[in-house]
Amino acid sequence: MLVATLYLYAFFGEFILLYPVYTLLFADAGLSVAETSSLFVIWAVTGMVLEVPSGAWADTVSRRLLLCLGPLLAGTGFALWILFPSYWVFALGFVLWGAEGALVSGAFEALAYEELERLGQESRYAAVMGRAESAGLVADAVAIGLAVPVFAVGGYLAVGVASVVACLVCAATALALPEHRTPATGAAGSYSAVLRAGIAEARTDRGVLNAVLLVAFVTAIWGALEEYVPFLGIETGVAKTAVPLLILLVWIGATAGGLLSGAARRMPARAYALTIALAALAMAAGAMSGHPAGFALIAVAFGVFQLAGVVADARLQERISGTARATVTSVAGLGTNLVTLGVYLAYGAASSYVSHGVTFAILVAPYVLIALMAAAQ
Repeated sequence: MLVATLYLYAFFGEFILLYPVYTLLFADAGLSVAETSSLFVIWAVTGMVLEVPSGAWADTVSRRLLLCLGPLLAGTGFALWILFPSYWVFALGFVLWGAEGALVSGAFEALAYEELERLGQESRYAAVMGRAESAGLVADAVAIGLAVPVFAVGGYLAVGVASVVACLVCAATALALPEHRTPATGAAGSYSAVLRAGIAEARTDRGVLNAVLLVAFVTAIWGALEEYVPFLGIETGVAKTAVPLLILLVWIGATAGGLLSGAARRMPARAYALTIALAALAMAAGAMSGHPAGFALIAVAFGVFQLAGVVADARLQERISGTARATVTSVAGLGTNLVTLGVYLAYGAASSYVSHGVTFAILVAPYVLIALMAAAQ
C-alpha cells in the first residue's frame, strides 16, 4: 500500500497538462520574454527561500500534511492563471508553485524512508524512489501527449481544469499515505529547535555533509542541462518536428535509470564513481558529435545520472541519525537549487561564445570531480 501510493503521488504530481503550454498562455496574455523570464526567477527564488524552513515544518508537524498542502497550492495557482491571466496573477501562481515544490521536497523522501524503515524494508528505498522518479517522468510524457488534443478541443480552460484535477487527486493521494512518526514535544520539538538540529547535522556531521553535497551536485547539473536538450537537438540539423523524438529518447534513458536505481545501490563506491565519470564522457561525446545518433549516448548518460542521484539520496537517508530528516534532506534540496541556478547562469554565458554541444561538454566536466568525491565516501 505504501509503495503503490508513493508511485501514484509521484505520477499525479507531474501529470500537469499546463506544462507544455503555459508559456503560450503568457505570450497570449501579452507578456514579453523578459517578463516571462522574471516569472521563472520568482519561481526559483521562492523555492530556495522556503526549502529548508518547510523541511523543518515537516519535521515539526506532519510530512503527510505538507504533501497534501503542496499540490493544493499549485492547483490554486494554475486555476488563477486560467481565470485571471495577467502578469501579477502569473507571479502569484509561481509563488504558490514554488511553495509547493519546497513543501514536497524533503517531506516526501523523509516519509518514504521512515515508513520503509518501520517495515524493516529500508534497503528498498533506492529502488522505490527510483521507480517513483520514473513514474513522474512517465506522467510528464503522457501529459505532453494529451495536452495537444485537449488544448485543441478546449483551449487553456480545458488543460487548466485537467491540471487542477490532477493536483486535487495528488493531494487526496497524500492523505492515503501512512505516517506513524510521532513528532517530538516540548522544547526539543519546537520549530526553531528542529530547524537548528537539522542544519547542525547537515553542517557538522562529516558523513551527512558529504552526502548532502553529493546529492546536490549529482542531481543538479544534468537536471539543469535537460532544459537545453531541445537546443542541442536543433543544432544537429534535424527537422524541428523530429526534436521531440530526440527528447523522448532522452526521457526513456532517464526513466530506465530510475528503474535500475535499486540494483545500482548495491554498487561499491569505486564502481559507482567510475559509472558517473563514464556517463560524463558519454554525455560530452554525444553532445559534441553534432549528429542525432549522439543522443543515444546522451540518453545513456541521463539514465546513469538519474540512478546516481537516487543512490546519492539513499546514502544520505542512511546517514541521517537525528529526528530532523526532512530538514536535512531539504538542505540537500537547497544545495541542488543553488547548483542548478549556477548551471543556468554558466550555460547562458558560455552559449554566447561556443556551440550547445561544447557547452554541454564543459558543464559535465565537474562530474569528474564529483566521481572522485563519490569514490572517497
